[in-house]
Amino acid sequence: MASQHHDTGYKELFSHPEFVQQLVEEFAPPRIAALMDFTTLQIHSGNYITPLFEEKFEDVVWSVAIHSQGMETRVYLYMLLEFQSSLDRRMPLRLLHYVACFYDNLLKSGATTAGKGLPPVLPIVLYNGSRRWTAHQDIYNMIRPEPPEFLRVYQPHLRYYLIDEGSYTGEELRARHSPLSGVFGIENASQDLDSLQQAVDRVIAIIRADPNKERTDAIITRWLKRHLQRLGVSVDLDQLNSVVEQKDMLAKKWGYLGEKERREGRLEGERRVLQRQLARRFGELPDWAAKRLETASAEQLEAWADEILVTASVEELLGNAK
Repeated sequence: MASQHHDTGYKELFSHPEFVQQLVEEFAPPRIAALMDFTTLQIHSGNYITPLFEEKFEDVVWSVAIHSQGMETRVYLYMLLEFQSSLDRRMPLRLLHYVACFYDNLLKSGATTAGKGLPPVLPIVLYNGSRRWTAHQDIYNMIRPEPPEFLRVYQPHLRYYLIDEGSYTGEELRARHSPLSGVFGIENASQDLDSLQQAVDRVIAIIRADPNKERTDAIITRWLKRHLQRLGVSVDLDQLNSVVEQKDMLAKKWGYLGEKERREGRLEGERRVLQRQLARRFGELPDWAAKRLETASAEQLEAWADEILVTASVEELLGNAK
């Protein structure tokens, strides 16, 4: 799964009912949110060891009362936090398995019985990878070739609702005025320092206008500290207690990030130059040599650059392949 900072940060964020409400009201179809009584939100235990995938995954489970056709029932919001660098095309199968495990847990815990029936579930996948999500959203669509009509009724169906953060433009996020939309804006702006500063300024303005300003500030600040750790800022983060009150401290963090970004840019430039020089002298580089260049320090790259004109082979310069 994803980065631990991401999973842990988002799991903590969605342990608060107001952020679950914001997610559904602003990023799910309006007809779904309109049926829900958010004052009835109740959190439930998640995190199961699944025998099929042999992994402990990060999920958040809430239930909420819905009113439809004069009746009230509870729907379970099964939220899977999916932060991977590449999308997982097994997601429909994973969700089918996870929801089955969740239902099994409800039966084992006595929350319901087979005779009483199983409650409705709304599976939600919250994704923040760099690539746009293209995996199927219903396991039925993974069945190929499509079965004859008389077999279709016997095939499994489970569809999840996808929230792909990166698919929202800055304008679309600014049209939403919730703290969660500010969080998404910070996530989407993380590769550009100016945009990141603007996104943080926006979330600060949203927090200041929030009726529960102190609580929201504390929640966002805890999430932001984890986010900054993931970006590589680890200096004095323990001293950051309020994103609203300590804006100047954050400005210093951006300066640190900017310097780190410049150092990494120079290092990448040196790496590309040396790679081109090696390719000109010795031909296409083997995979092991390319990987060694990718992980080399600035000092090592400089030493190799000094020796390239007098070395007889890639192996002599970089060391033998292991």
